[in-house]
Amino acid sequence: MSNVLTTRFWITLGGCYLATAVVVCAQTRKAGLWETTSTQTWQQSPMPGGAAPPGSGAPNTTKFCLTQQMIDRYNAIVPQIRGCQLTNVVRKANGMTADMTCTGTMNGKGNLESFASDSEHAKGKIHFIGSMKMGPNTAAVEWTAESSSVFKGADCGDVKPAPMPDSK
Repeated sequence: MSNVLTTRFWITLGGCYLATAVVVCAQTRKAGLWETTSTQTWQQSPMPGGAAPPGSGAPNTTKFCLTQQMIDRYNAIVPQIRGCQLTNVVRKANGMTADMTCTGTMNGKGNLESFASDSEHAKGKIHFIGSMKMGPNTAAVEWTAESSSVFKGADCGDVKPAPMPDSK
């Protein structure tokens, strides 16, 4: 794979992992530092011959700073994928669900959900179907990301809150 395709793939994959951050909060959850471990699997890979993309199926752990504003607006840290927008956000007592529509490097739609078992633990899932630009070509994709999150403390330290995305 050329360097341009590799770079685009990793940027998009990074965005997909960041999308799994949606599992981090609900109204019962605490504002502060959360650690999310997510695993992404590809039902339809953008790689030549349907090969699994690098990192597929391997857990990825990321820290997120959850603000009270995010809790009040979404009941979750929402995906930070460039070109994606949330619609049909449904806040629930212990979590949220939403649809995600993406245009740009990734085009398609996803469904996401986030639910807390208590104020310091959450689980979530995103399922996305669409296409991904790979250089001059476009490849069909389908992926699922499942996550588990744990509250680490009220102080976010060096971890800055991500900006809240647009929603309808």
